[in-house]
Amino acid sequence: MKKIIALYEALKTFLGEVKAELKKCTWPTRQELLGSTMVVVVSVVILGVFVGLSDTVLMGILRTVLR
Repeated sequence: MKKIIALYEALKTFLGEVKAELKKCTWPTRQELLGSTMVVVVSVVILGVFVGLSDTVLMGILRTVLR
């Protein structure tokens, strides 16, 4: 029973410290969050197009070489 009580107290202390640290965080504004999200989405699209085109070109080269 002592272990359970000690575990509960440790968990309570941990969660209290987490709450205190989260209050110190600076959270992004909605505008900053939307801007960052757009950068990520555009980057993923560009990278996807690049990888797709590279795959297509290299596959064509490979087919030509293997014929």
